[in-house]
Amino acid sequence: MSDKVVRTRFAPSPTGFLHVGGVRTALFAWLLARQNNGQFIVRLEDTDKAREVEGSAEHIAKSLHWLGIEWDEGFDIGGQFAPYKQSDRLESYKTWAQKLIDSGRAYADPYTPEEVDGFRKDCEANKKPFLYRDYRPENPPAWDGSQPLRFKSDPKNREWQDAVMGRMQAGAEACDDFVLIKTDGYPTYNFAHIVDDAEMKCSHVIRSQEFVSSIPRFLDLYEALGIEQPILATLPFVMAIDGKKKLGKRDGAKDILDYAREGILPEAMMNFLATLGWNDGTEQEIFSPQELTEKFDLSRVQTSPARFDEQRLHWMNGMHIRALKPEDLYKKVADYWPDEAKEASEDYKKQVLGLVSERLKLLSELPGLTSFFFADPKVDDKLKELILSETKLEASKAIELLEASIKTAESSDFTIDKLHDEFYKLAETLGSKPGELFKLIRIALVGGTTAPGLFETMAILGKETVIKRLNSLLSAL
Repeated sequence: MSDKVVRTRFAPSPTGFLHVGGVRTALFAWLLARQNNGQFIVRLEDTDKAREVEGSAEHIAKSLHWLGIEWDEGFDIGGQFAPYKQSDRLESYKTWAQKLIDSGRAYADPYTPEEVDGFRKDCEANKKPFLYRDYRPENPPAWDGSQPLRFKSDPKNREWQDAVMGRMQAGAEACDDFVLIKTDGYPTYNFAHIVDDAEMKCSHVIRSQEFVSSIPRFLDLYEALGIEQPILATLPFVMAIDGKKKLGKRDGAKDILDYAREGILPEAMMNFLATLGWNDGTEQEIFSPQELTEKFDLSRVQTSPARFDEQRLHWMNGMHIRALKPEDLYKKVADYWPDEAKEASEDYKKQVLGLVSERLKLLSELPGLTSFFFADPKVDDKLKELILSETKLEASKAIELLEASIKTAESSDFTIDKLHDEFYKLAETLGSKPGELFKLIRIALVGGTTAPGLFETMAILGKETVIKRLNSLLSAL
């Protein structure tokens, strides 16, 4: 990296929620800035008023804050190059547009949409690509804002270096006369972002692969404006799990805050996003935010698309959950306990959490894993059927095992080790397979077949509750 101050930016449009691809772009730009003691900017590209969604800007900020991405300058906090909303920067675009007009590199577009459509059809009929510059007016009128302002391109072969993709090139056909400012007074993305990046002194521009075909036009505009080209970095698409198409809403491109509601930890989501198409050259998969900041390098971003695998995200979240200190995990699950846990003591809930934390992949799984610790399972015909089908026992044998289990529980001191020894001995005495007896007890205690270790569960539930639940099933049978 040169001595130049690293300034990166994330410039979303407030047209809806942030999804995985957009947030990954923000993360990579943020990591690069933080690693180089630079600045990170969040700018709003809000010139497409027809598609703007109310509340979207606030949602974008909330999503980034949740993930742990903070910015030094931005649309909501200001900064030395404010404003950071394009709709508040219209005068600046007019100033730069006038430079292009004065240098002969921009012109008022006199054609109606119907005339342009005629040009397209003419090209189709002659089986050639439509290029606006082929129909450039010879004597355009003075631009007064009532007509689109178009850039007068300089078509030629272009080469450029991409920090991710390497050496790239495009032919003259990639350059055309594009609109700079629309008739509503708002600039197009192609024009506005280049002006913004220049005025805000952005050193790097990191964006998705979908913009690659437009880069020759951007290079043309940099030249025409006399702007130094920033370092360009193109991120490959995030694909659906099958690798056949770009990730869309139907494939899991959810609102990033949906993951927060599901109980994904922000550290896990950051880890997951960072490793979508990037690695540090080792086998390491679990990174803390600090490690990511230290190790991130644009040159190690893969040039092939990354695949979005939600199961990997869940696995990674489980790893981050288990890396938390017990007291920190307890704070994070505060809003996820089942309703029945409201009256339980903090000490009891901490014991329960300690027992199930190894099984958690999402914090939202907590109620399903713990509800039986706070409420007795419903003893009904469905549970009786489950008992007999799962254990393969006759009702009379199940009753015998339950009666013996109650007596053993009544004489136990309910430490985990003692429960282990006493119930294994009971199985041997009764001539029952341990798995058979233990499955019977487990279903009686939790109302299902899935639970943490049996003896740990019994120890936390306590003697009184265990005996009560065994007796309830015994009575039903």
